[in-house]
This record gives sequence, C-alpha cells and structure tokens, in this order.
Amino acid sequence: MRQDDDRLAVLLVRAKKDPTVWVFPKGHIEPGESAADAAVREVEEESGVVAELLGPLGRPQEFQSGKELVSVQYFLMRARSESASSEGRAKQWFSVDEALRAISFEGARQLVRDAQSALANTSGRATRE
Repeated sequence: MRQDDDRLAVLLVRAKKDPTVWVFPKGHIEPGESAADAAVREVEEESGVVAELLGPLGRPQEFQSGKELVSVQYFLMRARSESASSEGRAKQWFSVDEALRAISFEGARQLVRDAQSALANTSGRATRE
C-alpha cells in the first residue's frame, strides 16, 4: 500500500492464469527463504515495487490453484520506490473502494479492509475514498 496525498492506495497485479483478474502479488518461497522475505521479493518481481514489510496481515488463506491446494500468508507493506516489473505484469494502484470492486475474492477484499484498519490505527492518516 502507499499513501497518495490524503488517500490510501492498494497495489494489484494482473493474475498470470487469467489476466482479466486483479490479485495481490504472491509466489513461492525459495529454499532458505522466510515467508516474509519471499513476500518482499515477489512484490518486487511481479510489480517493480520495492516495499517495506510492516508485518503479517491476517491468518494464512488456503485456496485451490489448479489442482494444488495452496496456503498463502499475506503481509502488509508500504511502497518505498517503484519501477517496471521484471516479469512484465500489468499493475495498478487503486483507491480502497476501487480495490474492493476490482478484487474477485471476498478473502482478498477482507485483507484490504484489514490493512486499511491497521494503517489507520498506526498512522491516523489512512482514509477511505
């Protein structure tokens, strides 16, 4: 996430399997890598955004990805700098309300709400648009 003037912005990328769907950046943990380190690396690879890790967001979520059941731990991050994605994926910054409309999955929408609350509690500046 990032602060754009007086509003909070949420980063989403196009899904690899279905580019009509907006999702959070995510990926696999490499050998010897922590979940947190993997999250920071995947955000940079998929979006070109270098982010500061603020902490885990919610409990791990499980869902089907093709034939595989995957478990994903999401993390709240604050964008520090941005360049083009090394993977060439489309990315977009959304207002909170736009992100809630763009995201297809309720679990992911709840993460946006949780992140907004967490940032509002820590900074007092996060506002909903």
